[in-house]
Amino acid sequence: MHYSWNPWHGCKKISPGCQNCFVKFLDCYRGSEKKEVYQVKSKFTYPVQKNRQGEYKIPSGSIVGTCFTSDFFLKEADEWREDAWNMIHERYDIEFLIPTKRIDRFYETIPYDWQDGYKNVFICVSIENQQMADYRIPILLDLPIAKKGLFLAPLLEKINLKKYLSTKKIHFVSVGGESYQNARPCHFEWVEDIKKQCDQYQVPFSFHQTGTNFYKNGKHYHIPHHKEYEQAKKAFK
Repeated sequence: MHYSWNPWHGCKKISPGCQNCFVKFLDCYRGSEKKEVYQVKSKFTYPVQKNRQGEYKIPSGSIVGTCFTSDFFLKEADEWREDAWNMIHERYDIEFLIPTKRIDRFYETIPYDWQDGYKNVFICVSIENQQMADYRIPILLDLPIAKKGLFLAPLLEKINLKKYLSTKKIHFVSVGGESYQNARPCHFEWVEDIKKQCDQYQVPFSFHQTGTNFYKNGKHYHIPHHKEYEQAKKAFK
């Protein structure tokens, strides 16, 4: 089963992929926009919270999407991260999927007992264009991380990943377009090309969402966010 854990909320823009941040958009839409990064106190201890029967609320064997409304390696969250790592270490029986645009802060943020990596931590770099791919992926490849992945989202252009996929150090690639207001276009030919690269090097691939502004076979589609996942599944049929 899949669960979400957002121990802190809010972020700082650092690259082109941040331009139309979906978190900022949703915060504005809900009237809950805050400029600062803050700890989500009610959910901070979620991985180790238990029910009335004394069982963990997140059952063993689950996959936990971690810090999708911020960045786990965000500097503004440094004071909370040690406690977060402690909970991740305690819950060795579940897998934490952590995306980041700040992989260059890795050594500043890992726990003292990291060594070759926690076996239950899957770290993925978020990439939007070739420039960010060529900056972030080499850093990821050189780090002591047991499980490594790539989130190409929002995908803003055609990206060549072959020299990285050929290392056999990337465990999966997931692609998605940009959502909501002012979404920049995602072209299916870009997605299709990435899938071909992954197939060539036998790297698992998924297309998790089309984005709101989607082009396929010369046609333009405006896709509501709640339909993006469904349409992405249909795209290769």
